[in-house]
Amino acid sequence: MYPQQVHHYLKEFFNENNCAILGEEDHYLTVQLTVDIDKRIMNRPFYWQYIEATNSEPNPAQVTFITNQTSIAGNLFGEAIHYGSPRLNQLFVATKELGAYVQLFEKVDSAMGQVILTPWLGVNFKVSYCCDRTKEMLYSFGINLLTGVVKEDFHETICTSEFDMEPADNVFHVQYIIKPLRALERLHAAVEAIIEQDDHSWAIEAQKRWQRDQRVLDYFYEDVEDKPECYEIERKALEEQYESKIKIEIINGGVFYLF
Repeated sequence: MYPQQVHHYLKEFFNENNCAILGEEDHYLTVQLTVDIDKRIMNRPFYWQYIEATNSEPNPAQVTFITNQTSIAGNLFGEAIHYGSPRLNQLFVATKELGAYVQLFEKVDSAMGQVILTPWLGVNFKVSYCCDRTKEMLYSFGINLLTGVVKEDFHETICTSEFDMEPADNVFHVQYIIKPLRALERLHAAVEAIIEQDDHSWAIEAQKRWQRDQRVLDYFYEDVEDKPECYEIERKALEEQYESKIKIEIINGGVFYLF
């Protein structure tokens, strides 16, 4: 996830959640948080407990998020945010909680007369390659629920469009033929296909580091015939640290009726 993608994600998140953007350049956003978003991402539980207990006037935070540190000119104070940073992970969690599933209808000009909208299932996936190091990738897929056509980078396709919660009067939306659960299985398979074609040398390297540390551990206990409990604890810790795992997680998704 590149800095410009992080920047776009932040801007979309705060706009969708009614947080005023007070300042913006290519490399930063200054945002006035709402009470709800402050509670979700700013880690101030004691402050909010005090405010609610004393019925005081709330003062949600105003934050500058620096999305590209290489482009900073002059003295800019703020919080650096990038893919993999704890704050961005908090925003992913908040997104999942606030909008795990949506149904939206693309806005169309009423002057166009009767318009037919086609249903698409759009899903954003996070793929994590886990061992003693972690690499995370984001994938956005859409599938046409009439034809079964799969489109990559679906989020980028729809992010320039405007949507309503309800269809306009001049809109006829076609009912889907492919059930969303079946479509989700196909998108999941598309992500798995990408994973299969990816370079998995990271897992081999993790295995080598595991074997190296295991040899060191065995060296310290090589003269001990009956291994103590601490040996098993350390051996298990190495297994948990180095064992290679791939996790596929759905961040959010929805049915989008598109023109």
